[in-house]
Amino acid sequence: MKFQGVKIAGTGSYVPEKVLTNDDLSKIVDTSDEWIVTRTGIKERHIAEDDQFTSDLSSEAALKAIASAGITVEELQLIIVATLTPDKTFPNTASLVQKKIGAVNAACFSLEAGCTGFVYGLEVGAGMIGSGLYKNILVIGAEKLSSVVDWTDRTTCVLFGDGAGAAVLTATEVENNAYLGSDLGSSGEQHDILHIPAGGCAIPFSQKVVDEKLNTLQMNGKEVFKHAVKGMSNSATKALEEANLTVDDIDWVVAHQANVRIINAVGQKLNVPSEKVYINVDRFGNTSAASVPIAFDEMIQKGLVKRGQKVLFVAFGGGLTWGANIIEY
Repeated sequence: MKFQGVKIAGTGSYVPEKVLTNDDLSKIVDTSDEWIVTRTGIKERHIAEDDQFTSDLSSEAALKAIASAGITVEELQLIIVATLTPDKTFPNTASLVQKKIGAVNAACFSLEAGCTGFVYGLEVGAGMIGSGLYKNILVIGAEKLSSVVDWTDRTTCVLFGDGAGAAVLTATEVENNAYLGSDLGSSGEQHDILHIPAGGCAIPFSQKVVDEKLNTLQMNGKEVFKHAVKGMSNSATKALEEANLTVDDIDWVVAHQANVRIINAVGQKLNVPSEKVYINVDRFGNTSAASVPIAFDEMIQKGLVKRGQKVLFVAFGGGLTWGANIIEY
């Protein structure tokens, strides 16, 4: 078996047209723009239409990434969709994306690692290309979180938005490998501080589930904040060590866009200058698995990230999960 290097050949992203501002939310729940911005840094988020699903958002981002990579959909050999809001329990959302974009030669599966999903997906995709078995893999992070939010709970409904981001990974010569280092972690002991209690086989759907809103996202904000800062900073440090790099070698940090206070705290723990840390949570909110690829693609579209620069992705999510990837774009 011939081992291969990996590079990100193209990226794409998509967010729904509908924008929900903090002022709009203040008409739904007891909140205000000042309250939300002070605590989260979020000013608005994009919300999908009722007939617009995670597979639709994924497909829009996917087609842009494929065009950016300069390949055809027929050349894709694998589609990985990281999401906690699949269209259905099964079949997997990646299979639905395959149908919608016409990637007839691709194997498909979905991956669920909460907000760390895209980081996990990159690790899986890079490993499968590195093994020599695949040459072109599409990794997508996508969410329709508006479908699982309790719109009467002001502590959670103000945080989340919908969207999708994608990256095409392609094989390259081993000596040109652009996947430099990574670290993944998880702690099931804290699974219930950020979760959706019902909808699986443990608590199947019932009238009681709906009445008690157990099918909506539940979060212990203080605990999540604490574990997020620790998990992301530790994972980033380990990835840097694996890549034999220091923070000074990194051109950009793209962190999970959950909360500006978490992003700033992680940056401070890593001693990263604030100008190297990209933030767009103010315009998109927390899009979970989609947040890192949306931010990265936006940076590329703005001309901020140049080929040859080193980028650190780092994220944290329900599971609990955390992880970091370092790539040379």
